[in-house]
Amino acid sequence: MSQNQADPQQKGRIAARFAQLKQEGRGALMPFLEAYDPDPATSLAILRGMPGAGADLIEVGVPFSDPMADGPTVQLAGQRALKAGGTLAGALAMVRDFRKDDGDTPVILMGYFNPIMSYGVERFAVDAAASGVDGLIVVDVPPEEADVLEPAVAQGLDIIRLVAPTTDDARLPKVLNGGSGFIYYVAIAGITGTRSADAGALVEAIPRLRKFTDLPIAIGFGVRTPQQAAEAAKVADGAVVASALIETLAKSLDENGRARPNTVRLVLDQVRELSHAVRGN
Repeated sequence: MSQNQADPQQKGRIAARFAQLKQEGRGALMPFLEAYDPDPATSLAILRGMPGAGADLIEVGVPFSDPMADGPTVQLAGQRALKAGGTLAGALAMVRDFRKDDGDTPVILMGYFNPIMSYGVERFAVDAAASGVDGLIVVDVPPEEADVLEPAVAQGLDIIRLVAPTTDDARLPKVLNGGSGFIYYVAIAGITGTRSADAGALVEAIPRLRKFTDLPIAIGFGVRTPQQAAEAAKVADGAVVASALIETLAKSLDENGRARPNTVRLVLDQVRELSHAVRGN
């Protein structure tokens, strides 16, 4: 692990964090925010405040005009972000700013391939690594086409694989091949933020998945409440919370969609509640 931590290209920051949490005997909390939602300054303030509020890893969404896997809540966040000028380059700049004060908390970019392709895959890979990004979740790149992300792998970025409840044992090895960092288990079939994960189904699903991988497993899609986050972090190795946090942000905005003075605090307070539940205190 120390070898990974010493790697200047960031590879291993995710692995180091999960190893540390394993030693502590608890799972990870991974909150999500959409870059530039509702504006660059508010978004960066939330990102900077998340580790202190208890985030172990952070997932940053890259705004895109056609987010096919996202539910209404995340789609609206993306629309607000695009209206505020959100881009892939802007998301990388946010991570660079975040890294000025935090060199330890892993940051995972979540998005779609089109902005990466438009940016230029090789240039993106170099810039993402230099900005302090640790991993990528590229929702619309299936395992069969994952070689398009090879430049990112070469730069030391972890490629996070998504596994759905509908992924059968025959397909799992193919889906997991080439993945690193952790496995993102999509707890519900369908789009994000539409319903909650079923605890009983997770208890059955995660041991099946562990037969095929030694990587940590984080559960997302349908993890909304502190109790659900605590359950997910116990059953697996981490819980991802997205839509519930975005809803809090959205409700705090004024009638023109602008952040109010308490927007950042409300979101970070919710991260704190989730963290307390995951940590069991």
